[in-house]
Amino acid sequence: MSPVSRARKKSSLPAAPSVNGLFKDVLRDFSAVAAEPGPFDIDLLASEVVGQWRDVVVEDEPENQLGLELIAFAQRKITPGAAALLAALKVLAESEEERSAAAEALGVVLGRGIPEPEWAAEVGQVSVGECWRTGDVYGDESSLLCVFSRGDHSLGLLALLDFTEGGRVRDLVVIEEPHEVLAEMRSQVEEDGELVVLEKIEPADAHRLLVSGIEATDALDEPDVGEDYPRFHAIALTWARSLPEPSAAAPVAEWTAAQREEAVTRFLADTNLPDADAAREIAALLVDHGCRVEPANPLRVGPEKLARFLESLLDGEYELEDEDAVAPVVLSWASWTAARAGLSEVATAALLEEVTEYLGEYLSDDDEDEDFSDYLDGTESADEALEVVARRRFAVPELSTVIGDEELTDLDPGDPEQRRLLVIGAHPEYHESLAAEEFDGADGLRLALETSIVDQLWDDEPAEVWTAAQNLLRQDLSRDDVLDRLVTVLEGQLTETEEEDQLDYDLDAYRAALAEI
Repeated sequence: MSPVSRARKKSSLPAAPSVNGLFKDVLRDFSAVAAEPGPFDIDLLASEVVGQWRDVVVEDEPENQLGLELIAFAQRKITPGAAALLAALKVLAESEEERSAAAEALGVVLGRGIPEPEWAAEVGQVSVGECWRTGDVYGDESSLLCVFSRGDHSLGLLALLDFTEGGRVRDLVVIEEPHEVLAEMRSQVEEDGELVVLEKIEPADAHRLLVSGIEATDALDEPDVGEDYPRFHAIALTWARSLPEPSAAAPVAEWTAAQREEAVTRFLADTNLPDADAAREIAALLVDHGCRVEPANPLRVGPEKLARFLESLLDGEYELEDEDAVAPVVLSWASWTAARAGLSEVATAALLEEVTEYLGEYLSDDDEDEDFSDYLDGTESADEALEVVARRRFAVPELSTVIGDEELTDLDPGDPEQRRLLVIGAHPEYHESLAAEEFDGADGLRLALETSIVDQLWDDEPAEVWTAAQNLLRQDLSRDDVLDRLVTVLEGQLTETEEEDQLDYDLDAYRAALAEI
């Protein structure tokens, strides 16, 4: 939810062939800027320097020592550039050790007759302005905008927060025109108010979000961050020290096994999923995932949060007994948690639409012979997709089959003739008789009726067939047993017509018989 940013342009820091060459280039840059710096030029240049050495890897050189080496290098120089660099680093360096070393080295340089820069007392000193937070209505991501001023000049610090990974900061950008960015944030809300939220927050809350988010990112071995993150990392931490300290947060208590089980039980009680065992397994994994990535609010729902869950399934973090149950359970979970969170109809529909797309990608990656879109006609709303997929995947669980010696793949379940082939393929005991055109009698009737049941489930006509199927599944019957019961009900309604060898049934009587299940 980041608005189009007007970020500070990256300074040209020449690529150096050696560490000493890099250090000389840094001093040269500070000499050029320090003579007549703009209000924030020193802060920004120092932040870029610190960010640059974060990315520098020197053989046989501990990474955390490179900053100290630069400080020692500057201490040996009797130049205004050295004094400027050290005056900046005693404030902008990221560790207390480096800041103390820079202050001590600055004292040495000044003791040799180099005057202290006139602007030295202003480095890192800013006044705190307004703090705003915008993001998606689900709470997956937020953009935090903090305005900082020095005299009559203001800059904005924009941090992209990812709450699907503990609220960590994914990117940092310094904005030259924060008022224009705020105007864009407001425009987003006006255009899409049911999906985007904007709120003014207290500076202490901004401090908590910013600092804890940066700490969460820096704790990762290989964080996925934007290219500006290293550039503005030091200035973000420095300016954050001007924000009021937040009140001590109460420790987040991890959910107990009983709490997790209670959430799963409530979900299953409120939904009508056909396979209770598979639904319980996947729901338990969803709760565990929520507890792991967002312990303060495990049941918060958002499309990106569910996308991360599906990624974890693809990565093999969890093992499932029934992969086919993922789509209906995840869609049901999205709908249930959306209702629990009080999301609007528009937000819920958008959520289900995005999750449907993610499930399509998940199933496409997970099974080359199957795609989630095979079960949808493209005309369903996001709410309808939840029910349609569960019903049609029960009716047609596989899209490939073998009949005799012929392997049939990538069949279209929306085509009645291809659905019939899938039904036949599920009964290899009849294949030889079918091939010899000797298949008739009671077995032929049962197979024809099963095909009719599958067609009725696919089309949801009559709707009582799916309702009866769900009731039977809740009795721990297998899919084959459920289909057999439904075929028996339909067979019991058949009557002969005036036309020879033709059978029919009364629809109202059939619906009533289904309702008795």
